[in-house]
Amino acid sequence: MNLISMLGFPFLACLLLSLVLGYLGLHVLKREVIFVDIAVAQIAALGALTAHIFLGVPGDSVRALLCGMGATLISAVFFAVARRKVVQIPIEAVIGITYAIAAAGALFIIGKGTGGHTHVQEMLSGALLWVKASDLLWTGLVLAIVGACFVLFRRSFQRISDGYDEAVAAGVYVIAWDFLFYALCGIVITLSVRLAGVVVTFCFLIIPATISALFSGKWSTRLFLAWLAGAVSSAAGLLFSQWMDFSASVCVALFLGIVLAASAAWSWMSRMGR
Repeated sequence: MNLISMLGFPFLACLLLSLVLGYLGLHVLKREVIFVDIAVAQIAALGALTAHIFLGVPGDSVRALLCGMGATLISAVFFAVARRKVVQIPIEAVIGITYAIAAAGALFIIGKGTGGHTHVQEMLSGALLWVKASDLLWTGLVLAIVGACFVLFRRSFQRISDGYDEAVAAGVYVIAWDFLFYALCGIVITLSVRLAGVVVTFCFLIIPATISALFSGKWSTRLFLAWLAGAVSSAAGLLFSQWMDFSASVCVALFLGIVLAASAAWSWMSRMGR
């Protein structure tokens, strides 16, 4: 009973992140924008840190969160336009450069403020083990609204993810749809990083989607496998963290990697056995 009371809310938080990020990860892999998660998370952190250090906004306040989301909306406009207009370099390179600049800006601002190491620690690892019911409630509500938008606009999002050039040739207004996609992505990532940190958010976004790609090319099957991988890794990681008395976020990320390695080995042996 004590174990359930300690790990219940963290496990629910992991399931919540797995549901939304697992679906989002399928699009990210299809679009080949793997590092958009880290870039958007860094941009959100830059916005929140700027408000905290220079405007005196408390770091855990709603105002800081809104500043972070505002920064991600600006990045959504930039990524949507860059994908369509910048043809000299791939969008992944644009995202990587954006991340590097945002990271440099965040480190500069942290250096100007007090308790810089604390900000870095919170940004990377989050506070998954200390998540509260109120955090889950309002975060789940916002993510449910975002999830409804993904369901409502799924055909347009999937059309662009399956073939960007084909969507452009068909006359789809890709800049507007990409802005909406990156804006929703920014909201999800900002809230996810606030709950679990950058490392776990990135792992939930990429690893379950990668695992699903090893076994199927069908969207529905891949989504189920991504959710299953996220749930199993979350339970195992949290139990391992309790047993070893170690960081919950790190252990969940570790077990996502272990499940990926096991899935890759299973997929390879299955192909060899044919």
